[in-house]
Order: sequence, then structure tokens, then C-alpha cells
Amino acid sequence: MRRLSGWVAVLLLAGCVQSPVKDDSLYRDLGELPGITRIVEGMLLNIARDSRIVEHFENVDIERLREKLIEQFCVEAGGPCEYTGDSMAESHKGQNLTPSDFNALVEDLQDAMDTLDVPVRAQNRLLAQLAPMRGEVIDQ
Repeated sequence: MRRLSGWVAVLLLAGCVQSPVKDDSLYRDLGELPGITRIVEGMLLNIARDSRIVEHFENVDIERLREKLIEQFCVEAGGPCEYTGDSMAESHKGQNLTPSDFNALVEDLQDAMDTLDVPVRAQNRLLAQLAPMRGEVIDQ
């Protein structure tokens, strides 16, 4: 009986232990959802003027793309959002994007963040979060 009550106490204490707090510092540094929205909108405007890659967006539902990018950036930044879009590989399937295309998009993102005075440290942290997706986008 004593052994059983000991296990019950351990289980009760384990239930009281809080899960680790999610690091949302990047999310906050980017200005939370309003800031991320401005970044995405600025990037999309830059893409619209970018002759290197604008053709890849001609048949894209830009409003849906905007929504999914906001979700994705929010999640990658540690925010409270949920990404509901397709995987990067699926969304870029058949587009045959090159490293140059990818780099142009990153430049458009960086220009948007510069325009909005996003601190360089926060820019680098966001880019580091997004960088692993490169392989899922190029040559799909």
C-alpha cells in the first residue's frame, strides 16, 4: 500500500511539472503577428517588382500565399500560430526553381525587413529558421 501511494504521489507531482516554455522571443522581435504581416506584405510587393522571379507567381493565389506565409513565419518565429498549408516540397513541385530563384526571394524578404527596420539579429534568426526549407524548394 505504501509503495502504491508513493507512485501516486510521483504521478501527481509529474502532472504538476510545467512543460518547457516555448521561446517566442523571435516572434516578439519581429513585432508579433502585425509585424510578421507587414514583413510578408512587403516581401510580396518586392516580389511583384522583381523581374527575376515574378513570373513564378503569375498563377498563384496571392491572398492565400500571403495567409500561408504569415502562418509559416509566425510558427518559425515561435509564435502561437498553426501552419495549415502544404509542405514546401508539395507547394513547389514541378516549378523547377533554381538556387538563383531562391536567393532572389530571400533578397526580397531581406529588403522588406530592412524597410521595416527589423533588427539585423532578428532578420538573421528568421532566415536561419527558414534556411532548412531551401532543399524542399529548389529543383522540385
